Amino acid sequence: MMKTLIKNGHIIDTLENIDGKYDILLKNGKIVQIEKEIESKEAEIIDAKNKMIFPGLIDMHTHLREPGYEEKETIKTGAEAAAAGGFTTIACMPNTNPAIDNPATVEYVKSEGEKAVVDILPIGSITKKREGKELAELGFLAEAGVKAVSDDGNPVMNSEIMRRAMEYGDNFNLKIISHCEDLNLASEGVMNEGYYSTILGLKPIPAAAEETMIARDIMIAEFTGASLHIAHLSTKRGLELVTDAKKRGVNVSAEVTPHHFSLTDEAVKGYDPNTKVNPPLRSQNDVDALKEGIAEGTIDIIATDHAPHTYEDKLGEFNYAANGISGLETALALVNTNLVKENIIDYKDLLKLMYEKPIELFDLKKDGIKEGVLADLIIFDPDKEWEVKTDEFKSKGKNTPFAGQKLIGKNEITFSSGKLVYDNRGDKAEILCR
Repeated sequence: MMKTLIKNGHIIDTLENIDGKYDILLKNGKIVQIEKEIESKEAEIIDAKNKMIFPGLIDMHTHLREPGYEEKETIKTGAEAAAAGGFTTIACMPNTNPAIDNPATVEYVKSEGEKAVVDILPIGSITKKREGKELAELGFLAEAGVKAVSDDGNPVMNSEIMRRAMEYGDNFNLKIISHCEDLNLASEGVMNEGYYSTILGLKPIPAAAEETMIARDIMIAEFTGASLHIAHLSTKRGLELVTDAKKRGVNVSAEVTPHHFSLTDEAVKGYDPNTKVNPPLRSQNDVDALKEGIAEGTIDIIATDHAPHTYEDKLGEFNYAANGISGLETALALVNTNLVKENIIDYKDLLKLMYEKPIELFDLKKDGIKEGVLADLIIFDPDKEWEVKTDEFKSKGKNTPFAGQKLIGKNEITFSSGKLVYDNRGDKAEILCR
């Protein structure tokens, strides 16, 4: 019988109401004892002194690219990046080829996900092929185990189709995740409209391109009574719209990404294609508002919007580079560096944003850190300073504007479904089989 004893760690689990220093004894991957002091001569010791022990984090917005774009990422490599970043559950978006708009593709993703080192939750498409023209078979997607649907990467421009999606989706307990972008307003823009787009001579995307669609979808959700989730919210006015809707009782939630509260459009000054994302990096005024929304609890979730690309996808002129940042392996450190260490939130808030709220909003089944369940947890060093080196990424996507930057806080160990799947205690971070 294999035994592992995690000593001296500070456990925080907001769902299990644990906050303090405890030892954890595992037998064959199962948590059998949580006490202030545990002794075991037979167990392998993991010293977690001065470290935090969290439940495995949940990312509700990941692009795994498979099937169809395996040169960018696979379910296997994306899951390994997640484990390195401290995530043990990730929801993958349907902008694959073929799109996840039918039960067969859902089953493929689930089958490949069973081989991965973390849990994979497929998100279905709202419309067939994500073209925005005809609803996907939402009932069949729900039967296949999908919890939410989205055309992420593409907005649903047709308001009537979005209305029907909310009505039918609500009947099957499917949350609608909206990519809010008015393509006519966004046009061929490549960065946020403002001072920096003017001096850089780059085609602008006005904040209104996002905000008008947020307003529309909130109105449809209010009209239908459906459950709406706003993906990658990035503007102050968009946040105000969500705040007002919540006050009126609309069933709406919203997420922000680490890059949208860590960077402003000033980062585009060097024309680095790694700063090109959709929605674009916004103004300092928007970033300040997002941080305030996080602190006040208006923002429900922090999600990575992990969007890996090949080197060639990000090569060349800014105008023609692909949108997206490879974010799974830097997300936790960015939250720690730019929110926790800045006293905007604490670690309990972090878990609400990256664990508790995803469980609640997407009706997930998670056991937490308690006796009698398989270990699904991470050991996080909150004070470790490290440099972002893309050649050490587990993801195929090396596209990040944070390369070379120093961040604070590093995930060291990940247990997923009772197995040690990531170990960064030695000279080289290792991915182990689940």
